[in-house]
Amino acid sequence: MNLSLYKNIVVLGAGESGTGAAVLAATKGFNVFLSDSGLINPEFKNELENHHISFEENQHTVSRILKADLIIKSPGIPEKAPIMMEIRKKKIMVISEIEFAIHFINSKIIGVTGSNGKTTTTMLIYHLLKSAGMNVCYAGNIGVGLARRVLENEYDYFVTELSSFQLDDIVDFKSHIAILLNITPDHLDRYHYNLEEYAFSKFNVIRNQTEKDFFIYDMDDEITMKYLDKFPTPATAIPISQISKPLIGAYIEDNDIMIKLNNNKIITIPMNILTLVGKHNKYNSMAAAAAAFAVDIQDADLRKSLSDFQNIAHRLEFVSLIHGREFINDSKATNVNATWYALESMNKPIVWIVGGIDKGNNYEEIKPLVQSKVKAIICLGEDNKKIIEAFSDIHELIFETTSMSDAVEIAYRLAGDNEVILLSPACASFDLFKSYEDRGNQFKEAVRNL
Repeated sequence: MNLSLYKNIVVLGAGESGTGAAVLAATKGFNVFLSDSGLINPEFKNELENHHISFEENQHTVSRILKADLIIKSPGIPEKAPIMMEIRKKKIMVISEIEFAIHFINSKIIGVTGSNGKTTTTMLIYHLLKSAGMNVCYAGNIGVGLARRVLENEYDYFVTELSSFQLDDIVDFKSHIAILLNITPDHLDRYHYNLEEYAFSKFNVIRNQTEKDFFIYDMDDEITMKYLDKFPTPATAIPISQISKPLIGAYIEDNDIMIKLNNNKIITIPMNILTLVGKHNKYNSMAAAAAAFAVDIQDADLRKSLSDFQNIAHRLEFVSLIHGREFINDSKATNVNATWYALESMNKPIVWIVGGIDKGNNYEEIKPLVQSKVKAIICLGEDNKKIIEAFSDIHELIFETTSMSDAVEIAYRLAGDNEVILLSPACASFDLFKSYEDRGNQFKEAVRNL
């Protein structure tokens, strides 16, 4: 798309991505108006005022918004929102913040998407490249918008975590290295409860790729493989697997990760050096290592960085060991599949804290793990009916609470020596908390207060 054809830009949503997009647009000389249906964070409001950007909060003035030549939509705004229905009716061009930002980037994008593991893999790739001395940043759904990163500096690589919502509204956005970790049912409320529609959104990560680019995907993931043939790409395919041994790709052999990009280029990484634990993190490590290898990071640098990486907060984060009880914060697990990975990686009896806003969860897939590994269940949410119905036939110890401090206190009393108290909610956080970060931070605070 040719941005020079658009003069008047309206940004919908004043979160991190929306504010960053508005500032970037104003900096590049566009006429910008930002509209948010809720209150704007004071920090973002100051930023808008400092850049002389017109904005409104607590409302959408439809008449003004519909005068836009171009709409930049924040990823949290669903298509069914009344303002979006008006915009679509008028056929105004709508793009995402990442699409807008890409037009001011000459560097390479490493785009990471998937239902689970995005943040860990994004940060691991960033760590691998940064440790090797590359001029790199992380951006996207990870907390710092791509548009804001464009304003900061000229980087050689942008390692960008991409949600399906961000990928929905792209036109020219392209990843030099596109990574699709997995596809499991998530956010189906945004996709008419249609898994295929959600999967197609994820495959947008390979849109616009050329033969000079790379596509890393999990060939063990059933849903990814189901739709793979529908999305041909000229990019070099790099499948990863813990089951098979692709001719080109990453696989496991004799407790080593093997990565082969061509017949003459192969690297061996001992799995015992990996700091990330669990079957799911082997996939994350394989994907990250393959991406780093594709940009010519040397073997020794790669092995060293894989051995000293520290996982992100709120994702299987060790919090404390109190009287033999190990507290693990996995607040970022906002769907059932993410919680499956957490339960699978534990090798001690678990007191499991679960609950929040259900996004269409099917708990059947984790019932065997819950039955074999979970000692007690603590429901933390305003409506726990679905969780109780799912597990009451296999567990008698199910408790309900709407307070994190109460949940932690009950868990502490139920757990014994050499057991784990695991916060892995499998649900969104917005019933009781501001965000999954807020939920995880309250968990850590409650543990410190024991």
